Amino acid sequence: MALQNVPVKSKKSAAKAAKKKTPKALPLPKELLIRMHSLMVKARVLEERLIKIYKNGDAYFWIGSPGEEAFGVPLGLLADKGQGPQHDYLHLHYRGTPTLTAMGMPMIDSIRLIMNKATDTSTGGRNFCNHYCFPQWNVVPVSSPIEVQYGTAMGTAHVQRRTKGSRGISIVTGGDAGTAEGDFASAMIWASRPGRELPMLMTVQNNQWGISTDYKSQHGETNIVDRAKAFHIRTQIVNGNDPIESYLILSQEMEYIRKTRKPVMIEARVSRLYGHSSATGANLIPEEDCLLDFEKLLLKNGVLEEKTAKKVWTDYADEAREAQDQARTEAAPQGDTVWENVYANGENADWRKF
Repeated sequence: MALQNVPVKSKKSAAKAAKKKTPKALPLPKELLIRMHSLMVKARVLEERLIKIYKNGDAYFWIGSPGEEAFGVPLGLLADKGQGPQHDYLHLHYRGTPTLTAMGMPMIDSIRLIMNKATDTSTGGRNFCNHYCFPQWNVVPVSSPIEVQYGTAMGTAHVQRRTKGSRGISIVTGGDAGTAEGDFASAMIWASRPGRELPMLMTVQNNQWGISTDYKSQHGETNIVDRAKAFHIRTQIVNGNDPIESYLILSQEMEYIRKTRKPVMIEARVSRLYGHSSATGANLIPEEDCLLDFEKLLLKNGVLEEKTAKKVWTDYADEAREAQDQARTEAAPQGDTVWENVYANGENADWRKF
């Protein structure tokens, strides 16, 4: 009995088939990708816990950063953390949780802040959610008026420019709507004076909304960073929903500032997953989710296993819940401490003099 002719794949076609199955190599080390994913999950779980705290009546207000983890986490990982002009200063707006999470902020610090506990290390329980302050990391107090952080960033950048041998830079973040403020324009002017440029990284997290006003109805320029070009400031537009692209571009531009002591402006296109704040409901909006997309990419490329990913989410959810339970047992600030932390060097005002 004659054997049937069985078609045999050529080496070329077999290699082609194998290539289709082989995951595409990602341009960052596996360990860094896993760490970025973990920190992004931590930041998201924390923010969703803060929303629950608000909706449960344990807080007065929430405003945060779900949807900005893919840009905020790389920024925090790349910042030179420390105290003094030799290190980076961070002038953040109220969507800075992913950045500070990546820098090492414990969940309970954020939870004590939103619950207005006396144990809150940022404000002593006397300010809004996400209004952080960590002097030991050069994190300047977050202010409620929008875009004033661009003005204070000029101050620390001046000090860094005049500090011999410093590679520290001043990082300032803000939203697209806030760029209508004069502080933003002033920062571009003062950062770009010929021969006196400032080592500033100015970022605009463009989520296409200013509370309830859409971007297209307010901006005549094509891109926000187009304004910086008039001052000969180096610019970049980043897909802020892609943590790999964000990390690579931030790394490149931050090193440029450290070497040249000249400013850079980055516009990051990001999502706003829970609206502007609790004032607009804090309900999930179906926009592009950078975290879920990144997780799918890592699973597809064999960087992360599904079992491991689920455990990351579960462990952080447990940590957030335990932190809330702990904060519930802690006291609110008392009236006799109202003037504490008003003045520098630990000096307190005597309320009877006012």
